[in-house]
Amino acid sequence: MTPRPEAAPRAPLSRDRVLSAAVELADGIGIEALSMRRLAQELGVVPMALYKHVANKEQLLDGMVEAVVSEIDPPARGSDWQGAVRRRILSARAALLGHPWAAQVIRSRSGPTPAVLAYLDSVIGMLRAGGLSVDLTHHAMHALGGRVLGFTQEVFDAAPDPDPAAPAAMPAEAAAAYPHVAELAMAAAHDGDSVVGGGCDDQFEFEFALDLLLDGFERLRRQGWSSGARRAGDGLIA
Repeated sequence: MTPRPEAAPRAPLSRDRVLSAAVELADGIGIEALSMRRLAQELGVVPMALYKHVANKEQLLDGMVEAVVSEIDPPARGSDWQGAVRRRILSARAALLGHPWAAQVIRSRSGPTPAVLAYLDSVIGMLRAGGLSVDLTHHAMHALGGRVLGFTQEVFDAAPDPDPAAPAAMPAEAAAAYPHVAELAMAAAHDGDSVVGGGCDDQFEFEFALDLLLDGFERLRRQGWSSGARRAGDGLIA
């Protein structure tokens, strides 16, 4: 009788393996459907085995954020601070787009996780190394907001998904009442997967706004801008 080949030993459970499986599972079924029980089933273990590596669901979510942020490319070296910051932020955007639930979870945390703090610290350091003052860097980070991590709240986020069967043009009555909205709606380049109502090219719009911000920061840096002078009435940009 031919002996039955032994099954390959299962990889031992570890925190990294738990988090990797959780990220993959959330990518597949969505963050709302993720549970410790469902994750345990995916790993082929009893739920209690998970608690040796993550104390609870909140700690699991924190760890998942850390795993996603670890996918962001490290800072680029060089003297072009705008290009370096741009590449870092676009890498963050790519990481978050690869895990559609990640932005929601990051926003849900009571405070930044260590990996998010390290990422923010690196971006701040890049702005400072580029010659921005502490004051200007402070306001630059406010201006970037969630964009620094690659996501943004669009003005029409709350709009319902467009009906594919609906006519492309606004109804004549609405177009007459809101002529400038109608003009832009008809002129926009459309992207069916866009978060912006009828659809614009999200990546282009993200990069467009990011470039405007970075160019503005550089212009203010060259001017020696300070918030104190702004509050004194000297204006924002000359």
